[in-house]
Amino acid sequence: MIWNAIHLALRAIERNVLRSSLTTLGIVIGVAAVIAMVTLGSGATAKVQADISGLGTNMLQVHPGQGMRGGGTRSAAPMFKLSDVDAISTQISGIRAVAPYSTQATQAIYGNINWSTVVIGTTNDYLVIRDWPLASGRQFSPGEQRAGSSVCVLGNTVYETLFGHQDPLDQYVRLQSISCRVIGLLTAKGQSSFGTDQDDFVLMPLRALQRRLAGTTDINGILVSARDDVSTAKVKADLERLFRERRHITKGKDDDFHVMNMQELVSTLTSTTRVLTMLLGAVAAISLLVGGIGIMNIMLVSVTERTREIGIRLAVGALERDVLTQFLIEAVVLASLGGLFGIVAGLSAGAIGAHALGVPFVFRPGIVLVAFAFSAAVGILFGFFPARRAARLNPIEALRHE
Repeated sequence: MIWNAIHLALRAIERNVLRSSLTTLGIVIGVAAVIAMVTLGSGATAKVQADISGLGTNMLQVHPGQGMRGGGTRSAAPMFKLSDVDAISTQISGIRAVAPYSTQATQAIYGNINWSTVVIGTTNDYLVIRDWPLASGRQFSPGEQRAGSSVCVLGNTVYETLFGHQDPLDQYVRLQSISCRVIGLLTAKGQSSFGTDQDDFVLMPLRALQRRLAGTTDINGILVSARDDVSTAKVKADLERLFRERRHITKGKDDDFHVMNMQELVSTLTSTTRVLTMLLGAVAAISLLVGGIGIMNIMLVSVTERTREIGIRLAVGALERDVLTQFLIEAVVLASLGGLFGIVAGLSAGAIGAHALGVPFVFRPGIVLVAFAFSAAVGILFGFFPARRAARLNPIEALRHE
């Protein structure tokens, strides 16, 4: 019975291919839009998670000041000192690595090539925390870090700009007034989802930057990495308590520093992108309802056109439920065909959009199944009224219909 109804539905669709195609177009667009939007949103979420995870494993950042306040101003506060770094290492448990750093904007010069970049003075633990391996060369030796030797490790952007495809190791790059020997090259990480070039910097020992470029012993920030078995929330609380003590902040007064937990940032950003993805999917789903109205409209037209056919079926013994099933299945078949084509179009659009936006293509079978099921449900919902109208026709009146 069901297969016979499906066969009749396909024959009716085949008789009016163009009209059926235009009818299902709304469903195709709706399903495709939902799948494409959710796919791109999932890709954006994965991209954000990967970029922030690439900043470091279980990382926390400690900075002087209270961060950005209203109006975009940053509160002033004393810089950190090396004694603060030593205090973290000795007084806080669960720490895997600690890396102080200071930054200085400068010109990197090699031969007749000049490039504006940033020099980061730090220790080898910076690369450990950032999970950043070397492409070639080596890290700073203990003696170079203690003495503040003029050696440096290049980010990939600086390397390609200054050296092209030449080997940079043991070559000398001028940073402002000092000549720095290149001892290493970092692997490329590329552009982050925030639009910044992660490879545009030069690393050198912290003491070298302080003595030769900055002229101070200030530390702009401290990176802290927690062990895998230790909660970053606990380490954050310990850091806040330690710095309140060291900076003599009494109870009731605001901190003049801030600690950023990268896992909290990941959670906040991913929840934001997921909400946006849901909103985009909901907006796209509206077109499915529009497509459903189109199906109801065309089914009503079909009932009117086939009134005499319906009367003949009822006159020769067909039951109302047989006619109801026939037209209901016809509506469901139309919607399901639109759903299938919409799945193909949506996945194709999602793949093209992901490539264009530079985000990973994340296939979510769940949303594909939901979109297809929803398209079939739309066929049932909007096809029921025309089908019931056909089933309730009076056979005698239907046979008189011209």
